[in-house]
Amino acid sequence: MLYVFFRFLLRCIYSVLFRLKAIGVENIPKTGAVILASNHISNLDPPTIGVKVPRKVHFMAKEELFKIPVFGALIRAFGAFPVKRGGVSKDAIKAGITLLKSGEVMGIFPEGSRSNAGAAKKGTAMIAMRSGAAVVPVAIVGGYKLFRQTKVCYGKPIQLSEIIDESSPDVLDQAMDVVMARIQELARQHQ
Repeated sequence: MLYVFFRFLLRCIYSVLFRLKAIGVENIPKTGAVILASNHISNLDPPTIGVKVPRKVHFMAKEELFKIPVFGALIRAFGAFPVKRGGVSKDAIKAGITLLKSGEVMGIFPEGSRSNAGAAKKGTAMIAMRSGAAVVPVAIVGGYKLFRQTKVCYGKPIQLSEIIDESSPDVLDQAMDVVMARIQELARQHQ
């Protein structure tokens, strides 16, 4: 209930402050495991991605955020779970796979941190392939300028197992190339 209330509140705030427009929400499967894989341009991105989605979106968040009094408890209540930065976080990967195998939606930023570089880490592909989740590419376009439009664009779902040669030694790199190309394509289409 808390999640639904805050999602409604944020929809109102984002509609006024950023004139948030969601494009392609219908591309998000209504059931089953889904990863929303997005570019990452601001600390405002997690709510931006989830605010217009009818399903609850869970995010990996850097573990330092969970140590902030009140805020840490709040993001945990919203379904976030911690990830250690600067290396492979096996616990976060296991938590993501478990979450997805139970049919949930997870938001993730393949670049790992705020960036425009487009260089992705392989964790997204590993989690998607091990869980069988569909990957929905997401592009946030327009930045966060007050009273100017920001767009969040959801692309068609990708089943990585159907387009990647899983016997290839660089399967995770191939998968991330596909995901990042789709995110960049969405961003270009909606600028």
